Amino acid sequence: MRILGLDYGDRHIGLALSDLLGITAQPLSTIELEGNNAARQNVFRELVRRHEIGLIVIGMPLRMDGSEGTRAEKTRAFAAWLEKAAGVPIAFWDERLTTHQALRSVQEQKVRLKDKRSVVNQIAAVIILQGYLESRRPDEILAPTD
Repeated sequence: MRILGLDYGDRHIGLALSDLLGITAQPLSTIELEGNNAARQNVFRELVRRHEIGLIVIGMPLRMDGSEGTRAEKTRAFAAWLEKAAGVPIAFWDERLTTHQALRSVQEQKVRLKDKRSVVNQIAAVIILQGYLESRRPDEILAPTD
């Protein structure tokens, strides 16, 4: 089973995919929210089928104080739609500052301006998913050995 990570935005969604062991996250693509509801559902159903996804992790845009605002409400509404559309459970992961981290990474890699938004969304999705994956590992694996 793989896990799909999402950086949800009003028009663009960055996607990242875990490896089969749930250890690493890799960028997958960026999709635009276009078309009618049925077309959007088909996009996500196909992703779930093609990549054997068993869980979707969505970045939760919390305020710096940890509270939820309007953006978090929109994300929860999208997550409820997605869970029904894709047929797999949804988990949330705190995404505070992931866009800033992704922008810094893109600047360091000197990505062309034309590709920048797509790459930023994908990198943000990778950061979200990698954080989630690392939170699931036993402490023994994360701790260095002597």
